[in-house]
Amino acid sequence: MLPFFTKQFGNPSSVHAFGNEVAGAVKQARRCLQALLGTAYDHEIVFTSGGTESNNAAILSALATQDGRNEIVASSVEHQAILALLQHLSKKGTRVHLIPVDSQGRLEIEAYRRALGPRTAIASLIWANNETGTIFPVKALATMAREVGALFHTDAVQAVGRVPISLEESEIDMLSLSGHKLHGPKGIGALYLRKGTKFAPLIWGGPQERRRRGGTENTPGIVGLGRAAELATERLEPERIRTSKLRDRLEQAILQYGNCAVLGDVKNRLPNTTNIAFEHVDGEAIAHHLNRAGIAVSLGSACSAGLMKPSHVLSAMNVAPRSLRGAVRFSLSRETTIEEVDQVLRTLPSILAHLRPMSGDPRDLAGGFPLSTS
Repeated sequence: MLPFFTKQFGNPSSVHAFGNEVAGAVKQARRCLQALLGTAYDHEIVFTSGGTESNNAAILSALATQDGRNEIVASSVEHQAILALLQHLSKKGTRVHLIPVDSQGRLEIEAYRRALGPRTAIASLIWANNETGTIFPVKALATMAREVGALFHTDAVQAVGRVPISLEESEIDMLSLSGHKLHGPKGIGALYLRKGTKFAPLIWGGPQERRRRGGTENTPGIVGLGRAAELATERLEPERIRTSKLRDRLEQAILQYGNCAVLGDVKNRLPNTTNIAFEHVDGEAIAHHLNRAGIAVSLGSACSAGLMKPSHVLSAMNVAPRSLRGAVRFSLSRETTIEEVDQVLRTLPSILAHLRPMSGDPRDLAGGFPLSTS
């Protein structure tokens, strides 16, 4: 990326030699993403500022281009980049169908099938959940959407670079991705747009991105994303195996502590994600103590105004309140080492021993792990 901040500073949309040099680098980055996604044409890649913009562009375009269709089908466990937009559109009169999931975060397929119809403009389903790692059968879901004449979009921000993707062999019309989720820079992403799909730009402007996204290209970001995609393509399978082994090592050791359980579909999930709910312990307190030890984790709940708001994903899975309060997400990456995993395993037991006597009403300690079913 560095030369494109300094020496190669030309505008890739310009006709002069300085611009042509940069345009070649942008084209190469597009081809690297094409290879990672398994697309037929490099011009099916539209560079954006990230997953959120791509998600918004896909859904708003579908509503603008699908005449006579004003309904959207999505799941109850989508990322907020989708759900916030759907909430806004619902207030404006768009009908939104949110499909439930079961206790493992798996989509209720028959409910999805029933929600699709002649007024469906687009079905937008997450490829892999950002909290649990649970993977949806997006290729089959895309085929079902096509059967009623609707477009299909998937938020694949968590999946790209972690699981094999071949869009040419699917009926997916649009796909969103974000650079920083595959070791690329922040502030850059892309929208896959199948050739022939009608599209109304979210950002209007000049001739950039074949007039599908206005504004001067973020060349350093695009080059960085292209290189990250190239590395992800080369290393996808060995890294998938390595990361899943590290995840399993972490997970299996933690489960030996007792009074905890893995949330999500353990048979069909991302290789790098495990969401573990600790019984009778506050997840925020666990995260705080791990952070003091130099270990970064995420919560299954978000803190707002000093109050714990339940994770919408875990709530949709019907996880009992005592359990979702203690949910912690551990995410691994290409850079995670076995030494780091073992550091977590050395650190966590003393944290749990310290926190458990401080938590909740002692009457809550009776009974087994409180996971309810849908």
